[in-house]
Amino acid sequence: MTAPAIPEQDHAQLVAAYGAAQRRAVLAAERQAARWWAALDTGDLSGSYLQRVGPALVRLLTAAQLLAAGPAQAYVDGMVRADGLEAQYDQGASRVAARALTGVAADGRPLDSLLYMPVIRTKTLLGSGVTLPEAMAAGQMSLQRIVASEVADAGSGAFGVAVAANRTTTGYIRMVRAGACSRCAILAGRWYRWNADFLRHKRCECYGVPATSARPGRTTDPMSFFHSLSRSEQDRRFTVGGAQAIRDGADIYQVVNASRSVTTLDAYGQKVVATLEGTTKRGSFYRQVLRETEQRTGQSFARGAYDLERGLPQFRLRTPRLMPGEIYRLAESRDDVIRLLRRFGYLT
Repeated sequence: MTAPAIPEQDHAQLVAAYGAAQRRAVLAAERQAARWWAALDTGDLSGSYLQRVGPALVRLLTAAQLLAAGPAQAYVDGMVRADGLEAQYDQGASRVAARALTGVAADGRPLDSLLYMPVIRTKTLLGSGVTLPEAMAAGQMSLQRIVASEVADAGSGAFGVAVAANRTTTGYIRMVRAGACSRCAILAGRWYRWNADFLRHKRCECYGVPATSARPGRTTDPMSFFHSLSRSEQDRRFTVGGAQAIRDGADIYQVVNASRSVTTLDAYGQKVVATLEGTTKRGSFYRQVLRETEQRTGQSFARGAYDLERGLPQFRLRTPRLMPGEIYRLAESRDDVIRLLRRFGYLT
């Protein structure tokens, strides 16, 4: 059964509203991060960071990630309805667990260690003779760049989970904001399959538009885009040397190389991007695997010191928790993707 299709201008309104919401989440987090950075004691950068500013930044970024990730499923389902279709989810995998994409960096590391990097950068600059105002400004820029990227990554991560889980979608179309860099500009309007991870660089402002059989998307011609620009704009977006190479006949894709995910862990016979988030004894993923193991084996595990004294064994989590992008890369079918997204706590 299908619903009446929504006019094209309303499609555009849905896309614009989602994009604006993502942008607001990023900008608000950047502004608040700058305020917390200004609260650092310049006479004791590490101490003031660890005691007060650092924990506040972790809370700030976690909340901003949730703000960016939260609207993803409603946006995807709304676009499906706008195409006159109905969302199709598997039983037990019908809700995007937005919180599972918060409290952790896109590369799987804890937020506290990532957010401390600007402090290290500032102290390194000070040690090399840079003035305090210059070093603090550089540290703030580094912090805001980190915050912006991690908030946007949480939003695109939740969007990707929603697209993969909703079987009505065939994939997504890359939406590029005005003023995009060369790496993004050549990808504007391009269609990607439902299991393609959303590749982003630092401060990338692109986002996705769900595609369906009713609105399959299109593939852009990057050379047509390149030739539509003035010579000065070609030089600005592609660099002077890169733009000249393209004008001289070089392959535009060879000139413009998109960023790829960094692998961080040896598991399943290869390097994968995994996270420790949710894998401690109090973590949701740890508790989920513990319950499943007890149900499968019939063995009860200790929940505390009393259980250990009674002789119950301690449960040890040996399963790396994959990031969504790794799931898309490793899975062999859509059934596999949905199963693994549910397995690792991104769908409920």
